This record gives sequence, structure tokens and C-alpha cells, in this order.
Amino acid sequence: MSVQIAPSILSADFAALGAAVAAVERGGADLIHVDVMDGHFVPNITIGPPVVRSLKRVAGRPLDVHLMIAQPDRYIEAFAQAGAAMISVHVEVLPHLHRTIHAIKALGVKAGVVLNPSTPVTALEQIAGDVDFVLVMSVNPGFGGQTFIARSTRKVAEVRAALDAAGNLDAPIEVDGGIDAGTAPQVVAAGARILVAGNAIFGSPDAERATRELRALANAALPVAAAPGR
Repeated sequence: MSVQIAPSILSADFAALGAAVAAVERGGADLIHVDVMDGHFVPNITIGPPVVRSLKRVAGRPLDVHLMIAQPDRYIEAFAQAGAAMISVHVEVLPHLHRTIHAIKALGVKAGVVLNPSTPVTALEQIAGDVDFVLVMSVNPGFGGQTFIARSTRKVAEVRAALDAAGNLDAPIEVDGGIDAGTAPQVVAAGARILVAGNAIFGSPDAERATRELRALANAALPVAAAPGR
């Protein structure tokens, strides 16, 4: 399985999102990552279903919607209808996580669980067999351009072990926060297969080239047995 690159539009120019999406798609982006923030669960406010609906019209890649919101159950249907192919929700805000994951799946959308940096991997124990993917936050959510938390690499390996123990061998691990040319190979070696990158791509003068280079670096870090085509 090759590594998928999911450029985060949080770091893009919101006045030119269509052009930003087109640039990273030319660079080989596999997904378009959309951070939804409500000003409650995280100290920032971003976008809602109307923007996702607009992105769906111009994007040629699946939309990976990360709900950093306090009441995700109220909005999952709206985001699914707007065009989300993947929806991830935070374990920290959901007392009925199993119900929410299966509600997302019932909408025909891939369902993921997100772990904040201080949330232990044991929080996955009762849901690891049900999720389509797990998103490991390697920064505290809310803002782009933060520094990668070094111990996140070990956490990725622990999540991989938890998924494997649950028999969920095909569920990939996504990592979001501080991903760049230096950290991407580390998390890939630990087991990550979807990398969210914002500032490393849209903070560069050439988002297309940055996407292509990050993708090459990430795939080069794959263990030989997991390398594409093997």
C-alpha cells in the first residue's frame, strides 16, 4: 500500500480554493483534507457543509473531512450530503462513539476516529475493529503551522498494533500536524499511510511541486514489504 497525501486546505488561500485544489491534484494528491472547526471543541472557526459542497464540484479527489467540533452527530449527514468521502470524529467528544461510527458508515462514507495528542491509544480498544481509519493528531488541533510532537511517532506504532490486534489489518493510520519532509518518513516508518500536510504544501511557493516531493519522500520511507508494487 502506497502512502496517500492529503493536502489540508486550512493552510490554503481561501479566496482561491479551486486553484489550490487543482495545483495539489496536479502534484499527485490522493485526498483533499478539510478541517472543520466550531470555536468550541477547538479555539478556531473554519468552514461548514456549503464550502464542502463547493469543493466537491471542483475536486477530482475524495474529500477527507475532519470534524473538530463538539457535536458531530448533528452534522455528519449534512457533510455526507455535501460530498465528504471520509468523515473523522474525535473520541474526546463522543460518549456513544460506536453509534456515531456506524451512523457515518450507514451514509456510505468511510468512518474514522481521531485521537488528540493527550488521548491514550487505549481509547480505541472497543472501537478498533469497527473503524475504517484512525487519525492521529501530532499537534493540538485548532491551528495550522504547529510543530510536530515527537512522541507521536511512537503513538502511530501503538495504534497500528491496536488495529492489528482487533483484526482490522486494512484500516490505515492518518497523521495530521507538523508533517513535512523531515517528519513524513518517521511516521511512515511507524505505520502511517495517510499524511495530512498543510503548511508544508500551501506554505511553499509551488504547491504542486511540494505535493509531488512529499509524496515521493513518504513512499521512499515505506518498508520494503509494503512498498508500492511489491
